[in-house]
Amino acid sequence: MWVLAHSESCVNVWDWLCLLRLEQYSEAFRGAGLATLQQCRNLTPDQLERMGITLPGHQRRILASLNKTHGNRDAHSHREKPVPRERTKFRSGAPVDCQPSPLVSPTSDTALPPVPPRSIPNCPPQRFTSSLCPSPPAQTPGSPKTETHAVTAPALSNRPVSPSSTPIQAPLHHPDIPSTQTRPQTLAIQPSAQHLSPPPVPQRCPFFKMCVSVCFLVHRALYYQRRWVKLDVDYLRYFDNDKEVYSKGIISTAFITNVTSVGELKFEVVTNNRTFIFRSESEADRNNWVTVLQDCTRGRHRRSTMSPGSPLTPDYQGYLELRGLRSKLYTVVALDKVFLYKNMDDYRIGVGITSIEMNVGNVKDTDRRSFDLTTPYRIFSFIAESEQLKDQWVDAMRNAIGEALSNSEVAEKIWAEPSNSSCADCGASKPEWAAINLCVVVCKRCAGEHRGLGPSISKVRSLKMDRKVWTEELIQVFLLLGNERVNSFWAANVPPSEALTPSSCSDDRRRFITNKYRQGKYRKYHPLYGNQKELNNALCINVQCSDVLETLSLIFCGADVNCSTGMASCPSPLSLANAHSQPLQAELISHNLNTEVGEAMDPVSYQPPPCVSHNGFLFKTASMARAVTERKAKEEFSRRWCTLNDGTFSYYESDRNANPNGSLKSSEIVCLAVDSPEKHGYDCTFELYSESERLYLFGTDDPDSHKQWVKSIAKNFIPASAEPLLRLNFERIGRLKCKDGLNLQTSKVGWFALVGSTLHAYVENSKGEEIHLRKLNELSIQQDNEVLVLVERGRTLYIEGERKLDFSGWCGAIQAAAGSGGDTLSQQQLTETDIPVIVHSCIGYITQCGLTSEGIYRKSGVNSRVAALCERFRRDARSLCLKEGEHQVDDVSNTLKRFFRELEEGLFTSEDASNWLSATAIQDESAKISQYQLLLNRLPRVNKATLQALINHLYCVQRFSELSQMNLHNLAIVFGPTLFQTDGKDYTAGRAIEDLIQHYTLIFEVDEQQLKKQLEEIKVIIKVREKLNTNTEPGGHFICTVYLEEKKGKAEQHVKIPGSMTAAELTCEVLDRRNIPVEANEYWSCWEVSDKEEMERLLHYQERVLPILHSFGTDSHLLIKKHLAIQAMVLFLASKVDASKHGMMKFREERSLLGLGLPSGSFHDRYFILNSTSLRMYKEVRSNRPERDWPVKNLKVYLGVKKRLRPPTWYLCCDTQSEMREWYATFLSIQNDGDVWPVNGLQQTRVSRVLPDTHHGNVSLIPLRGSENEMRNSVAAFSQDPLSKNV
Repeated sequence: MWVLAHSESCVNVWDWLCLLRLEQYSEAFRGAGLATLQQCRNLTPDQLERMGITLPGHQRRILASLNKTHGNRDAHSHREKPVPRERTKFRSGAPVDCQPSPLVSPTSDTALPPVPPRSIPNCPPQRFTSSLCPSPPAQTPGSPKTETHAVTAPALSNRPVSPSSTPIQAPLHHPDIPSTQTRPQTLAIQPSAQHLSPPPVPQRCPFFKMCVSVCFLVHRALYYQRRWVKLDVDYLRYFDNDKEVYSKGIISTAFITNVTSVGELKFEVVTNNRTFIFRSESEADRNNWVTVLQDCTRGRHRRSTMSPGSPLTPDYQGYLELRGLRSKLYTVVALDKVFLYKNMDDYRIGVGITSIEMNVGNVKDTDRRSFDLTTPYRIFSFIAESEQLKDQWVDAMRNAIGEALSNSEVAEKIWAEPSNSSCADCGASKPEWAAINLCVVVCKRCAGEHRGLGPSISKVRSLKMDRKVWTEELIQVFLLLGNERVNSFWAANVPPSEALTPSSCSDDRRRFITNKYRQGKYRKYHPLYGNQKELNNALCINVQCSDVLETLSLIFCGADVNCSTGMASCPSPLSLANAHSQPLQAELISHNLNTEVGEAMDPVSYQPPPCVSHNGFLFKTASMARAVTERKAKEEFSRRWCTLNDGTFSYYESDRNANPNGSLKSSEIVCLAVDSPEKHGYDCTFELYSESERLYLFGTDDPDSHKQWVKSIAKNFIPASAEPLLRLNFERIGRLKCKDGLNLQTSKVGWFALVGSTLHAYVENSKGEEIHLRKLNELSIQQDNEVLVLVERGRTLYIEGERKLDFSGWCGAIQAAAGSGGDTLSQQQLTETDIPVIVHSCIGYITQCGLTSEGIYRKSGVNSRVAALCERFRRDARSLCLKEGEHQVDDVSNTLKRFFRELEEGLFTSEDASNWLSATAIQDESAKISQYQLLLNRLPRVNKATLQALINHLYCVQRFSELSQMNLHNLAIVFGPTLFQTDGKDYTAGRAIEDLIQHYTLIFEVDEQQLKKQLEEIKVIIKVREKLNTNTEPGGHFICTVYLEEKKGKAEQHVKIPGSMTAAELTCEVLDRRNIPVEANEYWSCWEVSDKEEMERLLHYQERVLPILHSFGTDSHLLIKKHLAIQAMVLFLASKVDASKHGMMKFREERSLLGLGLPSGSFHDRYFILNSTSLRMYKEVRSNRPERDWPVKNLKVYLGVKKRLRPPTWYLCCDTQSEMREWYATFLSIQNDGDVWPVNGLQQTRVSRVLPDTHHGNVSLIPLRGSENEMRNSVAAFSQDPLSKNV
């Protein structure tokens, strides 16, 4: 234990200034003849100004310390002593002398920790010493020796305390006496796992610390507990021990009214509301404490409650719950500290728990209502009353951190230049950030966008926190240039429509700042721009003078700051500036040594858009917030006078009105869509989409006027960089954000125009490009992110939905353009090799699954399924993936034939088809092949590629005719009439196809090695399929056992399951076999049942059965039974507006969940949200981050009670059957797009059900085996069959 007490006359100025963290002014005080604190007591602000202490904050700190230390002592010395209260016997304090007090040996004091990362500069850790007689920084031989006082644990005292007194309550209670308190009086600070010493608390006042015993009252009995007590000018604090950083209680010295000795070794600290009793270890210690406390509080203005004028005027205050304490604390954020109080009353009387220095703090969001205040010594986890209040608390504490770390000295100097007091980009007042290489002062929001440019373009620094970077030369550069002069270079050509305001959104700021500094779009170009040699020479000359703005202009117009000057003594412009004593020039160059300028700059300066004017009458509907989906009749349009002037499109009630009904600036227009003719009541209409998510529909019956309006409006909002788009006959044009596969971090602004099936794009910093939508490998929309994904060869383009209204229009238009546009080959969706996707898909599927199918292309499929496949291919061939088991080989082969038969113009074109047929009569084989080659080269590009792909496929089929019985002649019989679209009355068309297949390698000049490799691959496919089909029926069908209502021998049915059979068809098949009629309100359905895990799953009525059988285990079976709850589920779904649900359920997973702490095998309550895309699980209702997230479409939902689970299976448990039924119905509705049960029940399914015919096809067949003459004779019968033209 060590104690310090001394008169202030002994304190030297150096120690006092060190405690105030203002030791840099020690020379100024020494020069003014002020050596001790006593000599400084009458200092005034004017005297400090003359001494060179000009900063207002430093002046206030010095004068406040003097006032708190001395106060009005002379005036109070003549006052009468306070009258003691009846309950207290006061003793006069001992006089203060100037004798040094004994000090503790340095070996008994614990080492202080290193300064934390956010420590204040120029304030090293100090020992706790009294400023009245501080110890010197280092021990010298002449220094007084320290004396050590032994401290023993005090004995308990039974001295009664007056009921009006308020002893300090300790957190530990006597084991035999229960506590009567419901909430803790002090904050229990748990010690950390590792030893942490107290932080280096800055000392600004007389300081005293000592180990004493604190008295507290429990059931009228007094107990003393050992506490470590610290005193500064503002607070008396007590701790558990000298290792603790945060106190258990604080008492504001401003509220202390009296300090007096009371009995043996004890003294009282009296406030207006409470009395605190302390007991020391010795009489000398007690006297020292009383003396120092009296001296600290003597002459001060007493307070009864906290007032707004107090030094602790709060920046934010209120109740916060401290996690782990289970009670709310009154929390106050004031300047650079956070104070914790038990309640508001304690705050008003100045009795608290602890204070937190924010110079070592960091605030972090953790949950919806909670956040953490982290220090090197403890993490305080707070919970606010609401999410909005949490955000306000976080902002207040972060401002306190900024206040603790900030220094406004640099900012005040920079703002001395008037133009620097406004942001250089948006004009916001009092900007606190700067780009030191660009020489602009910017606000906080613009500084964030500057950081996005990267340090190679903009080096952002704070005016208040980055003190080291602000040299005197750099400050002078900013004062010399100023935002106004710098913007005469950077912002010389800013169009009014692109200028920022303090309220501009982040996207506008990012776009403007990128254009301004990265691209140099608005800069004033130097006359030497483009001449690198002359720019370098001019830079070398200019750095020798004081024109800093000219140097800035040269650097950012392309001059090389590292260029050679040609002089050995000064090899670079930087050394040249230093040699000619130009420190400001050198400072500017030094900050731009690594700045990127040349490549990112736009070589053409900004040119304002051409002034386009147009006016006339148009017909307009009311503006809308949603897309136009229905036809608008003429009666819904109103005649309006419209004008286009100075980049503003306005519409008036008539041409005589002066005030417009509405207007759109060109910068507000994001998309222009030209409707197809006669889409609405007026023949010619167009749509305008605005930034504010509004749609404006205009129309006219005059095509010329319509065309002129479209071109004029487009010219007004399309920038010059995308001007080539205006020359296109576009259907839709506008602005979108996009990302490509090489850069997915930042979005780029692009200008797009849709013309037919081609999307033209001009993305920033790149040349124009064309995207052929019908050749895309993939086109999809990610609903959650509102992103349109376009995948082409070697590239993926992500188009983002910045605004929902125009983005939905773009998605619909692009998807329609990417689909099949007609019945000609060139209008189909194409592959990269110009083959229609439908042809490529069908050929690939048959190669994989159908080459061994007997009678391929000769047998007919089911007509309804063939028609459905054709329709799906026509709608979007790219999205249809043919799968074995789901699609039948004969259906696919007939789909391919029907496509070629219904093809407009035909494969051989209507002009040359007769020439192809005539070529079959040529007798000379070589001449015939040459004629075929000539005709082949005359075909259009798509026709030629398609014909070659088809003939290649037929060539491979006939090479394996021993398996399919489809030799060369059979294929020619089938495809001749189909490809030439003839009636098949003769064999001419078949002869042409036969020649093309037979001479395939010669006519198409095929690489023999490539063809051989292809045939080898087909052989491998056939061998693999032979192994896979060993357990199947010869026709490719599976035979399985299906049970009716229960798993018993009498209830089983053996059913042949073809690949196309659905669950509804299987249900009807079983019911038909048992002659069970289906009543109107009966819901028979098919179930997948797992015997081992005692669970069952309802198969959707359109779900294919064969894939389920493939995934079955030996312990599973199919069961047909009534679904008793389906009617209630349908009624529940009909009552819901949208398919979503949320609520509490019990969750269990067999394996332990990392991060959740869930033990294996038990249920836990969790909150679930089910929507159209995912099922999300939250720990509780208030949580805002899900613990788990599952895509709904990938889930399989089973019912039943499982005894055992195998990872990663998990399951849920509801409280009631009705609740489980609602969840299950919602799952089914989402997974099947609302189609849970057939509208007309299973009766309609039975009627429409078409099972595959056991015979081959629906038409008369040509013999598959026999002589060639027999086959030729059957051609007539084939052609006369009325259904043969549909196969």
